[in-house]
Amino acid sequence: MRPAVIVVDMLRDTLEGDHRYAIKPFALGIVPAVNRLTEAARSRSMPVIFAMDSFLRGDFIFQGKMKEHSIRGTPGAEVTDLLKQGPADIYLPKRRFSAFFKTDLDQILRLHGVDTVAIAGIATQVCVLTTALDALSNDFRAYIIEDCCASFSREIHKKTLDIYRENPLHPLLKVLLLEAFFKELES
Repeated sequence: MRPAVIVVDMLRDTLEGDHRYAIKPFALGIVPAVNRLTEAARSRSMPVIFAMDSFLRGDFIFQGKMKEHSIRGTPGAEVTDLLKQGPADIYLPKRRFSAFFKTDLDQILRLHGVDTVAIAGIATQVCVLTTALDALSNDFRAYIIEDCCASFSREIHKKTLDIYRENPLHPLLKVLLLEAFFKELES
């Protein structure tokens, strides 16, 4: 296994300031675990990639109930300072949910010899899941690191992951706790 870590949408607009996003308390709760994951990755020379919402003002995506946030070129679209970052980390702006959609993530992973991605971040049922499914569509194994992801409620988070715990894609797609992922890295 040659893994990389992808941290999805852990951005200033969502985690910092006075914003009242429903996901904020759950996202703040996973910060320590995400930091453990990325530190472990860096210590093993695994690529750490921050996939970051990067929307345009008036973007199509805001024509529904979603409020404008993470506008390209603003501080709110940057990775939160609550996460530890390293000089070799890769920053990947994305226009939609999946970190693969219309980005060069596939090329980045292949350049680094990656065959597996460990996905952390928010929101479990949208951007984390679409990134995991697109990883499979691009022939990468995908691990969703359960305690490094969050949603708008614990119930949505759990129900989403329950669907994928044991599925026909297993073991290509796995839902694991951080400690279980570390054990897989050791074997």
